[in-house]
Order: sequence, then structure tokens, then C-alpha cells
Amino acid sequence: MLSTARVLCLSLLALLAATPTATAAEGWSLTPAGGGRPTFYAEGEPGTTLQDTVSVTNPTGHPVTVRLRGTGIPITFADTGVRVPARTRADIPFTATVPATAPPGDRTGTLVARDTEGRETTVRLRLRVGGPELSALTVEHIAVHGDRITYELVNRGTTPLTPRLTVHATGVLGGTLLDRTPRTLPVQLPPGQRLKLTEPWPDRPAFDAVDVHLTVTATGGAHDTASMSARFVPWGAVAGVGGALAAGGALLLVRVRSRRRRAGDEGSAMAEHPCTEAELTGAVS
Repeated sequence: MLSTARVLCLSLLALLAATPTATAAEGWSLTPAGGGRPTFYAEGEPGTTLQDTVSVTNPTGHPVTVRLRGTGIPITFADTGVRVPARTRADIPFTATVPATAPPGDRTGTLVARDTEGRETTVRLRLRVGGPELSALTVEHIAVHGDRITYELVNRGTTPLTPRLTVHATGVLGGTLLDRTPRTLPVQLPPGQRLKLTEPWPDRPAFDAVDVHLTVTATGGAHDTASMSARFVPWGAVAGVGGALAAGGALLLVRVRSRRRRAGDEGSAMAEHPCTEAELTGAVS
């Protein structure tokens, strides 16, 4: 006769044998086809199309339907809606297109599968874009507005840039008005992107003609310098001087008119005593 402890042990083993495995209980999965790959990896030049296959494995006892999509990189599936029977695996081919304007370097995308109950799983796709690396930038549209200098930086190369800026300004007599040593700007400039920036200048001159020079550099030999000229005029003071000049002109006009009236009154006396001094009028006789 079996002991009570042995009976309980045998019963427990039978119960565990009848229990589904943890893998089956977790449901379907999304993996790169062929096994042995935790993620997808591909290399290609800009504009090329790369091919691979993703697998949807359904270890459960009922069919599952999933929809597929890609993010981060243009991905096209042979079928975006897949029904996978119980205890079956479905292999779905797909293509990943390297954007024609993609700069050299690494990009990351994902393959996403979602079932009818809202469960979603993903697989990463790492893409290395080939091609020459070029570091180039330009400084454009410099202007002075109030107490700030505005300008634009354009990444003309194929690599991300962290620019360094130098600012220098001189006055009409050649004196230095602004001299800021190179410093790294707190921005990241991706390839092909344009960025509008502002440089403060709170102590700019109130009355002067200045030349402003901006020099920008970055790793890889990127370098550009641009200049512009500006004139600062205190228009309030100019208006005051203009008003004073206008008032002086009016006073002179009044005095001339008054003098002419007095000359008319004394016309008879002048007739008796003709003036022999020449008057410079500018006329040619």
C-alpha cells in the first residue's frame, strides 16, 4: 500500500504534467524569421530596398489575427493582416526602404504587431546607411533687430553638427564694439536642416555704423563666416535737431522779412542818397 505522502506526490506530478507550459499560456510572439536573431539588422545605400521576413508564432489552442505596421523607417509588408491558426507559425516577407535623403549613419525602426484584443508586441530594426560622411554648414540672413543679432545656420553636409559661434563687431572708426570668443551652442543641427538663432547684444551703440561678423565651426572641418553692416541712429535726437534747424530757419526768415519791410519804409531817403556798395546776389548782369 502506498503511503499518504507518496500518493500526494504522484498526484502533484500528474497535475503539473496536465498544466500548459508558460510559453503557451503567454500567447503569440513576433520574432525575426529563422531564429537566433533578437532584432533585425540591415545595411544599404540611400534609396535602396532591403528584404527580410518576420514570423508570428501562435502556440495557443485558438487562432489569432494580427495587423502589422512599421515605424521609424519605411517598411512594407507582403500582408498587413495575418490570421495564424493554433499551434502554427506564419512567415511574412517585408521590405525596408532606405530614404534617398538619409545621411550616413545608424537609424532605428520597429516592426509592430497588434491583435484584435489590443495586445501589441514589437521587434527592433537597426539600419546602417552607407555613403561618404561630409561636414558642411553655412551662416545666412544676418540682421540686427533692437538689442539682438539674428541669423540662420544650415547643415549642408551629411552628418549631425554641434556648432561653435564667434561674434565680432567693429565701429566706423575701426574700434572693437563686440568680441565674443568661440563657444559651443546648445543646439544639435541634423543634416539638411535650417535653424534660426539669436545672439543678444544689450550694450550695442546708440549712434554708429558697425560691421558684424559671425564665424561658425563644427567637427569634421565645417566652417563658414558671414558679415553685415548696420547703422544705429537715435531718431529722437535727430528729430530734435531737425526741429531746431527748422525753428532757426523760420526766425531767419522773419528777420529777413522784417529787414525788407524797413528798407521799403526808407525808400525815399535812399533815393536822395543812392547806395554805392555792391550787393552780392549771385545774379549775372
